[in-house]
Amino acid sequence: MAIRALIGRKSLAAAVIAGSLPLVVSPSPTAATLLPSDSRAQLLSEPDAVPSRAIPYVITPERRAMLNTIRFAEGTWKGGLDVGYRVMFGGGLMPSLDRHPNRVIYRSRYASAAAGAYQFMPFTWNLVKRSIGVRGFGPEAQDQGALFLIQRRKALGLTDSGTLTPVLTAMLAPEWASFPTLAGRSFYGQPVKKYSRLRSFYDVNLHELRRIRDEKRQQLALNVAPPPAICTGSRIACATQL
Repeated sequence: MAIRALIGRKSLAAAVIAGSLPLVVSPSPTAATLLPSDSRAQLLSEPDAVPSRAIPYVITPERRAMLNTIRFAEGTWKGGLDVGYRVMFGGGLMPSLDRHPNRVIYRSRYASAAAGAYQFMPFTWNLVKRSIGVRGFGPEAQDQGALFLIQRRKALGLTDSGTLTPVLTAMLAPEWASFPTLAGRSFYGQPVKKYSRLRSFYDVNLHELRRIRDEKRQQLALNVAPPPAICTGSRIACATQL
C-alpha cells in the first residue's frame, strides 16, 4: 500500500516503450513513437501467453496502461524509464532490487517505507510474496505484485475493460494514496492526482500500447506459413506428390 506524498509532475508527452522480459512483446525501435526504448513501460506479454505459476498475470495493453498510470500517480514514472522501479519514498534510489528495502524515510510531514514503482509498503509486499510467490524485488516481480493488488481490490475486471473510470480509481484509492476517491480526495488525506490528469495519461498510454499489440499481431500473421497448395491432378498423383 502506497501511503505518501510524492506526486510526479511529468508531461503527458511521455508514454510507452519496450524492454526485455521473458514471454513479452518487444516492438522494433521504429514501432514506438512516444516512450523511451528499452523500457518496461510498453512491455506486453506475448499474444498467446497464458497465466502460469511463474507469471500469474498476463500483461495486456489495458493492464500495462494501468500499471503506467499508477507509476505516474505515485511519482515513479520517471519519463517511463526503468529507474522508477528503484524509487523509495522521498525520491532516493534503492541500491539493490534483491529485496524490499524496508526502510522508513522521513520527509516533510510524512514518514513511509514505501518503495518501488508501485510504492509497496513492507507489509503489503510480504502479502504479495505469500500470495503469488514472487522472488526478489525486481521489475517483473513488482509488475506482478501490483496486478495482484488490483485483483485484491476486485478491480481487475474493470481494468481489463480498458476505461479508467472514476469508480475504478476510487476502488484503487485505498491501495494507492495518490488515486482519488469519488469525492476527489485521497483515501488517506494526502496529496492526490486529479482524475482528469490520470485519465488523460491512461488514454495516451492505452492507445499506444494497443497499436504496439496490433503491429505485433500483424507481424506474426505475416510469418505464418502459407496453406498447402491444392492438388488438381489424379488421386494417385496427389497422394504421392512430395
